[in-house]
Amino acid sequence: MNLRKALIIIVGINLVRLAFLPFMGMMPQDAYYYFYSEHLSLSYFDHPPMVAYMLYLFSLIFGKTVFAVKFADFIITLGTQLAFFTLASKIIRSDRKYITWVLLSSTMLISSLSVVTTPDVPLLFFWALSLLTLYIAIFEKKRWFWIWAGICMGLAFDSKYTALALPGGLFLFLIFSKRYRYHLATIFPYLAAILMILFTYPVIRWNIDNHFASFAFQSSERAETISGITIENFLGLVGTQFFLLLPIVFIGLWWVMFRYFGRIFKKPNQVNPEIWFLISFFVPMFIGFYMLSFFLWVKLNWLMPTYISGLILFGIFINEKWLKWHYAWSIALHVVMMVEIIWYVFPVKSDDTWYGWESLSEQTLEVQKQYPESFIFSSDTYKTTAQLMFFTDQKIYGKNILGEHALHYSYIGDDLSLLKGKNAIFIDSHRRFPNDLKSGEKIPKLLNYFDSYTELEPILIKRDGKTVRKFCVYYCTDYKGTGS
Repeated sequence: MNLRKALIIIVGINLVRLAFLPFMGMMPQDAYYYFYSEHLSLSYFDHPPMVAYMLYLFSLIFGKTVFAVKFADFIITLGTQLAFFTLASKIIRSDRKYITWVLLSSTMLISSLSVVTTPDVPLLFFWALSLLTLYIAIFEKKRWFWIWAGICMGLAFDSKYTALALPGGLFLFLIFSKRYRYHLATIFPYLAAILMILFTYPVIRWNIDNHFASFAFQSSERAETISGITIENFLGLVGTQFFLLLPIVFIGLWWVMFRYFGRIFKKPNQVNPEIWFLISFFVPMFIGFYMLSFFLWVKLNWLMPTYISGLILFGIFINEKWLKWHYAWSIALHVVMMVEIIWYVFPVKSDDTWYGWESLSEQTLEVQKQYPESFIFSSDTYKTTAQLMFFTDQKIYGKNILGEHALHYSYIGDDLSLLKGKNAIFIDSHRRFPNDLKSGEKIPKLLNYFDSYTELEPILIKRDGKTVRKFCVYYCTDYKGTGS
């Protein structure tokens, strides 16, 4: 494959993704992280701050629009593809580097990052830059790039805590690489590590000021999900990664892992240093998360950073005859994705959907007009609150109204005592509903915080005359506050 062919494929598929953006509605994650950007902070309860800074910058340029949020994801992910190709070009000096570039850029992984806001969007960008600058520092012996590597690793950590694996991979490589182990006797790897720590200061400072709440949440949340050994979680991880990578890449990465797994332990010094460099940032996390999946649910995005180095490894060895099958899978799934986004053929039985949030907000405001001076709240994790806040452009409350922890909603300084005596409108999503009628369900917990409540007519989100989403609505009177 030559540069011209690679560019045609990559430009083409990215233009398709760009064309998706006007049709792709606001995902709950988009809205929640936009809420971050409207409350700038050193860090946040459930994630580091980089995703907030990213959205804040793009909103300054493009305003508070759904397109601005999606365009931020698209542009940063485009940067990830370019950083990946630059790294691949240094390691693969033949035309295979173009194959590797196409393999990454045509995956559903890149498509998902291009249209949905998550901390993984800036994480993969800075992860790719970290590997690139480390490569230049080590293999091209340009010492200034140790500084850039430390900065990039710090910014990766400011994107997501997974970036702790970057210095781990660096020192793993140096320890087992006979040719480059001498760097351990110099100041440079440690300088990079120190710079990384310095650039993680916002996250550390926020945690110190907030009793290490974020670190505790990330560790305790994972620990609470650990149960006995189960095959279901492992199979779930296989399924999500199969979708993200597409079959050829998914199988190929396992082949690469098995090819080198034994060799890196038995004869590490016989492995090409550049290959060993890639392995150090791929195999430990790759194996580690699959092993963890027998004990807990490993989210589909946790493995994403490993594919930056893993796909370069795979690109070195892939037989070009398999590329046509990869293209066929990529085209087929992207067509399905396009049809679903534009026409919403298969309604999503979950709040993790892009459809209907703007209509929900409009109908909620109509209900509020009937009950002036009422505040609005929801009690799911973050989704309904974030979406209503984005589209209504007013203060919407979370489940902290009912005395529960509400993620970062609990850290923006709301004085709930000011709401005492006020009435409220409670919006409750019913993800799976048998009909369009009132639910008739009793919610005793509401009486712990309000004098009374009355179920109103539900808010229905329709598509071609058919109800695809349902939100129950309750009018709650005389808020007692969270101290009752």
